[in-house]
Amino acid sequence: MGNIVEIEGVNKIYGKNHVVKDLNLTIKEGEFLTLLGSSGCGKTTTLRMVAGFEEPTTGTIKVEGERVEEKEPFERNVNTVFQSYALFPHKTIFDNIAYGLKMKKVPKEEIKERVLEMMDMVQLTGFEKRYPSQLSGGQRQRVAIARALINRPRVLLLDEPLGALDLKLRKQMQLELKRLQKKLNITFIYVTHDQEEALTMSDRIAVMHDGVIDQLASPSEIYEHPATKFVAAFIGEANIYDGCITGITDGIATVTLENGVVSIRCPEDFSLLEYATVSVRPEKMKFSTTPVEGFGLQAQVKDYIYVGAVLKCIVSLPNRNELKIERLAGQELPPIGSKCYPYWDVDDAVLIHNESHYIFEAINNIKLA
Repeated sequence: MGNIVEIEGVNKIYGKNHVVKDLNLTIKEGEFLTLLGSSGCGKTTTLRMVAGFEEPTTGTIKVEGERVEEKEPFERNVNTVFQSYALFPHKTIFDNIAYGLKMKKVPKEEIKERVLEMMDMVQLTGFEKRYPSQLSGGQRQRVAIARALINRPRVLLLDEPLGALDLKLRKQMQLELKRLQKKLNITFIYVTHDQEEALTMSDRIAVMHDGVIDQLASPSEIYEHPATKFVAAFIGEANIYDGCITGITDGIATVTLENGVVSIRCPEDFSLLEYATVSVRPEKMKFSTTPVEGFGLQAQVKDYIYVGAVLKCIVSLPNRNELKIERLAGQELPPIGSKCYPYWDVDDAVLIHNESHYIFEAINNIKLA
């Protein structure tokens, strides 16, 4: 599977605002890649540069091996679907979908055939003569997707296309979009701030933060092995602690936290006395009524949060920081007000390099004159 989009050393600067910073990203043919991040991280700007609505300040963008930075949007073999749908309110659904083909002066019979085929694909057969105002939000979004797909682009760019839909419809559309993408084998570059949406749909996720990619990996890798503290906090829920590695024995690190010591599997690139971050998902947390070897956390059960099939237990540590223990409803959890000793299997937590480590290291390396 070859590369279809290549972003090399791309920067985007608005005045004093450096929005995208030396970005390098390669997207494979037929891949569903999601740019995920909070507002202002640079994900939509990146998408708009690929689409041609923004020009990079520096760097190159290639589609199918050809540089496109100086090409107009209509000259690129990409199409874009926006959150606002951008349908023509005075045109029928048929004419909305057919618009791009009519601009290319495709023969009428071919237009009809392709429009009906596309309407069937997005499950809108029989809606040809209706107008956008007569459709639901989900149906209008499917029209926008059909209009983009009918031009048979090599790459489809989607800028938070499901953001305006209610939760149930959004989840339904996530599955429909993934089904369409696999059926057509078109490369999708998808922008969202919704981490659950990204985990559900993507082949790979690029988590963006402050104009750079913090981590690029599969959904499972991003969730199970976050590369930075930001990724650990942004993707799903996590209990996150900062501490110092005070011992390493047989590949297991002892990390001293403000509330006590914990044990965790130690990758080879960590060293003794390094400042590090420990991240552990609520569903990986365990508890005991007596102290556990290798762990020195003591907590008091503060509250429960019921969310359908899942029950979240909130426990308070001595410094009043809270951590979450998550179980399926009906499984055992300690009663409110009781004391417990939180712990985990050493392979179920993730050790992350802490930026403080590099700051302290830099200070220690300064040689005063």
